[in-house]
Amino acid sequence: QLQLVESGGGLVRPGGSLRLSCAASPDYYAMGWFRQAPGKEREGISCISSNGGTTNYVDSVKGRFTISRDNAKNTVYLQMNSLKPEDTGVYYCAAASIHYCAGFDYFVYWGQGTQVTVSS
Repeated sequence: QLQLVESGGGLVRPGGSLRLSCAASPDYYAMGWFRQAPGKEREGISCISSNGGTTNYVDSVKGRFTISRDNAKNTVYLQMNSLKPEDTGVYYCAAASIHYCAGFDYFVYWGQGTQVTVSS
C-alpha cells in the first residue's frame, strides 16, 4: 500500500509561487496532481509519466504550472507560478495504475492533500 505525502502548501498572494512535493512516489507509475476547490469536485490538473518523458496539463494551469519528478528521491513536484485566487483548493498527489499518462481515470493511490490558498 502506497503512502503518498504532500507538502509545500500555504497562503500566497496572487502572482506568487509555491512548490508542492509528493514524497514516497513510486518510480514505476505515472503520477498526477489533482485539486479540489471549495464547493467543487476534485479535478485532475497534471500528469507525468513514470520516466518523466511525458507531461500534460489542463488548460487552466498550462504555462503556469510545471510537474516534474526525481525518481532517485521518489518525489514528484508541482511548481506553481503566477498563482490566481481560483487556484485555491486542496491539492492531492496520486499514483496511477499505469506508467503513462492517459487522462485522469487511472489514479488509484492518493495522498492526504495540502491546502493552497491564494489571496491578497
